[in-house]
Amino acid sequence: MKTLSKWISLLLFCATAQYASAGEPWQDALGQMPLAAGVTELNRTNCVPLMLDAFQSNGVVKALIFMPGATDELYFFGRAHAALTNAAPSLLDAVTALTNQTHIQATFQPPLLLLHTTEDSLDEIATVKNKSTAAKLHQRLVPGRVLFNDADWGDVRATLKGKLSIGLRPFENDTETWHFYRHDFAACGVTDWEMLETLALAGKTTFTVNWRTAEFQPDRREGVAPKLETFQAR
Repeated sequence: MKTLSKWISLLLFCATAQYASAGEPWQDALGQMPLAAGVTELNRTNCVPLMLDAFQSNGVVKALIFMPGATDELYFFGRAHAALTNAAPSLLDAVTALTNQTHIQATFQPPLLLLHTTEDSLDEIATVKNKSTAAKLHQRLVPGRVLFNDADWGDVRATLKGKLSIGLRPFENDTETWHFYRHDFAACGVTDWEMLETLALAGKTTFTVNWRTAEFQPDRREGVAPKLETFQAR
């Protein structure tokens, strides 16, 4: 019996340790982030800035990213509207409203929370040509809070120039950047590598890590358009 009790205690200890190491669920983290007061609907005018402004530093979710499919639903198609029924809604309420009432979906790829549609590719493509540079990118944290709302590549490069330990290419006047999507995300506490991932996911690009530079290229993959019979434009 003593042996059995020891085994049970060991299993309980392991289960508790595993739960603790898993950390706080991302939903709990977003539930503690209030939206601006008086918001009753998310639409093409207020959705992105409201949600990005509400995102706060925490130990679970390091970035909130609107991928191109999600911003297309808001700005290009204009069919994403979501009602908020709570008197004091949180960022979690906003994410839940979008996923329940629009084609936008939420996927947590620790530590990045992606808002996307079926048109988006959730696995970024990264090529490493300089391993020592890549290793350093995984170790260094980007200082401060970074927020981009409808920002083009030129604004992104200018803002991140003093924050990253690596140079970003192409330059803003390169014709290749015409195929980059505009960037919408908030990030805090990400590593340099996670920032590169965030840029790729937000701008629909891939990147190659060279010595002291990261070269971005358009991501040519095409996803599946959302089925329109469920949510209609209004």
